[in-house]
Amino acid sequence: MTYAASQAATRPSSEPGATVRFGGRILFLYDDPDLVRRQIAGEDIGWDPERKRVDNISTDEITPGWVCFYFDETLGEYSLVGLRGGAIERGGIRGGGFEVIVSGKSKGCGSSRETAPYSEQAAGIRLVIADNIEKIYGQNSQNIGLLTSTDFGLIPRILRGEAIPLEEFTQGLDPVAADIVRMGGLFPYNRARLAGQVRPPELKTLDRAMTLVEKIIARRTIVDAATGEVGARAVRPGDAVFVRTDVRFSHDYTTAMAQAAFKSALGTDAHVNDPASVYAFRDHLTFLSRVMSQKHKDMGLDKQAGLLPEIQREFCNAQGIRLYDESKDGSGSEAICHNAVLEDIALPGDVVVGTDSHTCTAGALGTFAFGVGSTDMANTWYTKDIRVSVPETVRFWVTGKPKSGVVAKDLILRIMATPFIKDGKAIGKVLEFAGPGVVALSMDERATLTNMAVEAGATTGIIAADDVVLDYLRRMRPGIDLSGIELLRSDEGAKYLASFDIDLDDLELMVATPGDPRNGIALKDLAEPVKVDVAYGGSCTGGKMADMDMYASVLRTARDKGLRVHDGVELFIQFGSQKIKQYAISRGYPELFAAVGAQVIDPSCGACINAGPGVSTRPDQVTISAINRNFPGRSGPGKVYLASPLVVAASAILGRIACPDEL
Repeated sequence: MTYAASQAATRPSSEPGATVRFGGRILFLYDDPDLVRRQIAGEDIGWDPERKRVDNISTDEITPGWVCFYFDETLGEYSLVGLRGGAIERGGIRGGGFEVIVSGKSKGCGSSRETAPYSEQAAGIRLVIADNIEKIYGQNSQNIGLLTSTDFGLIPRILRGEAIPLEEFTQGLDPVAADIVRMGGLFPYNRARLAGQVRPPELKTLDRAMTLVEKIIARRTIVDAATGEVGARAVRPGDAVFVRTDVRFSHDYTTAMAQAAFKSALGTDAHVNDPASVYAFRDHLTFLSRVMSQKHKDMGLDKQAGLLPEIQREFCNAQGIRLYDESKDGSGSEAICHNAVLEDIALPGDVVVGTDSHTCTAGALGTFAFGVGSTDMANTWYTKDIRVSVPETVRFWVTGKPKSGVVAKDLILRIMATPFIKDGKAIGKVLEFAGPGVVALSMDERATLTNMAVEAGATTGIIAADDVVLDYLRRMRPGIDLSGIELLRSDEGAKYLASFDIDLDDLELMVATPGDPRNGIALKDLAEPVKVDVAYGGSCTGGKMADMDMYASVLRTARDKGLRVHDGVELFIQFGSQKIKQYAISRGYPELFAAVGAQVIDPSCGACINAGPGVSTRPDQVTISAINRNFPGRSGPGKVYLASPLVVAASAILGRIACPDEL
């Protein structure tokens, strides 16, 4: 079965008054793994709304990293095999006759990987019900024709065999998303849109004070698809529009699936629209062979993973797409996609889309940057536009000066731990970081804030561009002409969904305890000393130039005191791009790192996605990491604490999670 055919197999009817009937079983993902095992084994466990359900099921749990080497219906064999508790094994969902899955809060948090909802659909699931549905996961589900709902009242009706009106699955959606659900997916909708059979609602918003993201969207809104006219007077939250993109990118984990959708829908001779604004990256799986287990090799996953970069190279060559590939001298990738977009590609005011949830990193440049799934990318390759429901904005106004050792990672972990975010109120929103405390930050530190906005479930994070941004661009791109750049900012009087004041004077060093980036607490509040086995400094979040400066500042102190990486601890430091590597070399950092016993790794994503040195290998291991998420299984089977580069380096030296001042 092809990618497109598997979507069509579960597509609901778009006829007026259409209904949907579910004849299969319902899988209730209760918090007790034994109850899940019993259902997988064939026992029907009744619906109990008072029984606790599993919350925060990440896309890493639905399709662990190694499952994403597949990009066809094989994914259905492995759906939810990474779910905490180990209750679901290969074929468990597909073999159980399930059509509906029910869970708790924040279903589909984390990565933008479309493999997650696609695996559920390929396993026979037609409807996902949860307290709330994460933004990218929900949009990916709409794109492929997988129904979602937050209405638990559907469950007894489904159990009684009722036919549910399709319109019940469009409630609360913007008009474009509702039409996509009615038509069974994004490709059918876009075919009808381009043929003039359906169109987004007329934009009637009048002049109004707008937030920064609203301004960018308005300027890129496609007013007339037939003529290509771009630019609206104003937009407001909830407006359903298509916007013209400036940058589109994918990487070795996702390009294969996107190109399969592209060719299935449009034919093998289809061409990418404006390939000069499209980029691809060989950055996620560069060092996979160094850590792949023998078990996975015996499953043939090394060969399956090896297909992905080859498919990407072939597609890029055929389409004229700029590929950031592996360095020919074996020194890793040219760059992690997010670092390259900052260093080489995007400009303030751009619309940037990528098949990776951390595309929001580019918001540090003052762009509207967000992650999308493979189907969205395949469509935007064809049309150059992307659908957007104008999101509400939440503002974080930062003042004060941080204490010694307190950096941007501590700030974002503190923000992530606020009840507003932990309760899912930021899902689909924009996080705008502003105030004198943000203005004082370097570009790299700003990027740490925007990078992790998606961990709140937000569409993106953004910071208004200023002289700091312009100076960064001149430094990273010598000779660049910035004369046409307009530095946009939110209007006085712009309406925010919520606004929070944060005083850096009161901010403590933070860590996020294992399981979720939203588990932030002050480091001093750890109940007891936490021994570490692995310390990892790298990824798009922790592998920037400023991060290298932080590792160096701590490790230089350790070297001068005659200290080395603690016995029994492995410290890994990995560069985010070749430019960052050269920066570190120019300052003698690799020699310093090696002198204290750290292992230095060439540019790639690596351990952040369980695909390179720095991963845990046993469940009893503890990692202290500068990456952005610590969902179960994300960086190996062990427990992962998140912290700043300073805390990561100090913990590696002292053998336990520690403040850098302790050195």
